[in-house]
Amino acid sequence: MHEMAVTQSLLEIVLKEVGKVGAKKVNGVNLVIGELSGLVDDSIQFYFDFMTKETIAEGAKLKFTRIPAKMKCRACGQEFITAPDEWICPKCGEWQAEVIAGKEFYIDSIEVDDADKGP
Repeated sequence: MHEMAVTQSLLEIVLKEVGKVGAKKVNGVNLVIGELSGLVDDSIQFYFDFMTKETIAEGAKLKFTRIPAKMKCRACGQEFITAPDEWICPKCGEWQAEVIAGKEFYIDSIEVDDADKGP
């Protein structure tokens, strides 16, 4: 359910940023989301579609780029990409991994129609 609050914040940021440049329409928002963020793409899109009704972002599509979970073993220094539930170092077998990628959540870019030029 935290996707609703996250999406509300996302929309506030989008509307604020496009307002700064005088855009007349938001066509898309490019998001980067880490696999360990716990966020579900379909849920974010669902809430975004609902929350953007009667705004300049209505009809905009979210595009998701997923960042895999990347760990670094504290015991041997090995970096490895893993499934979110597999934290064992493939080199030494220790469970001392720290997350170095996979928690991301940010707006990479916003696609708009310019107030003067169109798409």
